[in-house]
Amino acid sequence: MSSQTAQLLDGKALAQRIQEELAQQIQTLQAQNQRLPGLAVLMVGDNPASAAYVRNKERACQKVGIASFGRQFPTETTQAEVEQAIQALNQDDRVDGILVQLPLPDHLDSVALLNQIDPSKDVDGLHPVNMGRLVRGEPGLRSCTPAGVMRLLQEYQIDPKGKHAVVIGRSILVGKPQALLLLEADATVTIAHSKTQNLAAIASSADILIAAIGRPGLITADMVKPGATVIDVGINRITDYEGKSYLVGDVEFEAVRQVAEFITPVPGGIGPMTVAMLLSNTVQSYHQRRS
Repeated sequence: MSSQTAQLLDGKALAQRIQEELAQQIQTLQAQNQRLPGLAVLMVGDNPASAAYVRNKERACQKVGIASFGRQFPTETTQAEVEQAIQALNQDDRVDGILVQLPLPDHLDSVALLNQIDPSKDVDGLHPVNMGRLVRGEPGLRSCTPAGVMRLLQEYQIDPKGKHAVVIGRSILVGKPQALLLLEADATVTIAHSKTQNLAAIASSADILIAAIGRPGLITADMVKPGATVIDVGINRITDYEGKSYLVGDVEFEAVRQVAEFITPVPGGIGPMTVAMLLSNTVQSYHQRRS
């Protein structure tokens, strides 16, 4: 093993470039006096992490020229009220993408709400129709974080074909769609999770290791095959002994960096890519709905 540290996969720079390309497309539409693509982000309650994500998404929309139709609801909003808002947005021709910011307050059924979204406006790729298209290998809107991971691999010419990819995490948001996208790219895929036995042995057999479990520092250097590509999807806010709070991933970055060939940083890796793919899905939906 060389003493060289892993090359960083810079999601921030790539996301910036994707946003610039989208901004140019939208400027062209503006010059032709066309309506602009529109995105509606719905948030219920006052979860500070969610509020930060929503602000981030709205700022990104503004930057590229996507119109925002976001709405924030108080915590005690009922299921029926949120469903009504989704139905209205389904009917609204100015809106190309609808996203319900998760997690929702406990009294709301998030699956039932996501199922209310018109599949052609489901820019998070979570509707059963879009998930089904992914399983069948048919075109459709893809879940933003996994799509961002694939785009980042492509950018650095890391071809999953024939490689062993291990996805740690099985959520509907990341783990499952990520495994399906890797399968579509001809990788041999193993899904591991919190109940997996011999996790270290499975992880260390991966050519491409994707951690999406939400546990700080879960992946240590001895769980990584020398020369592997390590993608850290985890975003965990931790507080040190001085009371300072900062973001870390699921990977022990400094230690793993000495073993892997490629690694994503947190922050600045997959986070910005998720937002870029959300904007990209909105513009894709806009074009499809107009064609």
